[in-house]
Amino acid sequence: MDITEFLVRFCHQVSGDRLPPDVVEKAKSLALDFVGVASRGSLSESSLAIARFLQAVNGIGEAVVIGTPLLAHPTYAALANGAFAHSLELDDVERESSLHPGVAVFPAALAAAELTQADGKRFIAAVVAGYEATIRLGKALRPSAHYGRGFHPTATCGAFGAAVAAGKLLGLNEQQLLHAFGIAGSQAAGLMEFLADGAWTKRLHPGWAAHAGLIAALLAREGFTGPRQVLEGKNGFLRAYSDAADPALIVKDIGNDYAILRTAIKIHACCRYMHPGIDAILELVGRYDLAPSDVARVSVGIIPTGSLIIAEPPKQKHHPRSTVDAQFSMPYGAAIALLKRRASLDEFTEDVIRSPEVQSLLGKVVCIKDPELEASYPAKWAGWAEIETVDGKRRKSRVEMPKGEPENPLAWVALVEKFHTLVTPVFSERRRKAIIEATARLETFQDIRELTTLLQAESPPSYQGPGRA
Repeated sequence: MDITEFLVRFCHQVSGDRLPPDVVEKAKSLALDFVGVASRGSLSESSLAIARFLQAVNGIGEAVVIGTPLLAHPTYAALANGAFAHSLELDDVERESSLHPGVAVFPAALAAAELTQADGKRFIAAVVAGYEATIRLGKALRPSAHYGRGFHPTATCGAFGAAVAAGKLLGLNEQQLLHAFGIAGSQAAGLMEFLADGAWTKRLHPGWAAHAGLIAALLAREGFTGPRQVLEGKNGFLRAYSDAADPALIVKDIGNDYAILRTAIKIHACCRYMHPGIDAILELVGRYDLAPSDVARVSVGIIPTGSLIIAEPPKQKHHPRSTVDAQFSMPYGAAIALLKRRASLDEFTEDVIRSPEVQSLLGKVVCIKDPELEASYPAKWAGWAEIETVDGKRRKSRVEMPKGEPENPLAWVALVEKFHTLVTPVFSERRRKAIIEATARLETFQDIRELTTLLQAESPPSYQGPGRA
């Protein structure tokens, strides 16, 4: 059996009645995390532009656009919700595939579930299958090689995962799901060029993946066909998007090792490659009670693959000009960890970026590509930091797994705290508690709209902006 067919068959057979309890609980935790980041993300400047776009072109729809009063066609709701959730750099992440599965899979699944009035068990099964496809493809591409070609794996692999999740909820048979997978392959897109000037396009990537995946599933339902060997074919996804793909990783341990269980939850509002260094610095400043004035120099050991994203070119990374620049700058992450002792949304603002205190600390940070860290990548995303103080002392800390990884997990109470912190500007306390309670019993729903109706804004924000009267 071909690899594409094997993966699609497995995903088609994933059933909510047969999932292990820990997989169901993980899916619910990630659902709450997704709702939190999407709700708060709806307030981002890039998200307001998307909301104005929906108002201009969308027409009448029935799918919820999270954190807004808008209803959109499911394909557009998927686009918006994915882009909203990725705008904060706080969405879930899987280290071996180096991608963010939830922001592509959940928007497509929610939109398709609303379209079909699916129950909670079907929704969870679709999400689990979507994570499986997305993460397994990301691993098989080999992240270093995929990044080296200029592609963003969340965008490219997310289109396949979205197609799987949407296809299962639309009730596609196995052959139709195989076609949806093939159709998604011709829509897989997303370039890393946003790093050059801090553009918003990265935020659009998972939204477009969700949009593309849902369209692929809808087309397949109507009889449209896609290539059956879209992954391993001579002109297929693996060869086109990587110079070092390993197809065997797509099916390795499939069915025994659910990919969703390896997914991490983020606590810092920036690129995951920055988190080990930030955690190490936070550990040092906390243990030794170091003030910024105590610091003469900070060295941060980073994975060489990640250096392409968070440390190069050095001049640009030491002089971030925007929130996006800062979210992908290890020197900036180190500076705010020293100054603010955290790296939340409040630290990634233009006022903080321009502050004299941060500007002074940026010049004290040195990023070091450590081959030893690369040797254990991507199984581990380790990092270290060494702080040299003005009195000549050197203090070093190493982090093997950043906070939020399955091996260093975030407890449910901490996840709920993250949710409240993010969503307070969007929903009342009563609504927030209702969303948390609904997510905790997601598998009992007869209709996913028991959740999605809670995700509409209680009062309409203003979407006026450039291009709108």
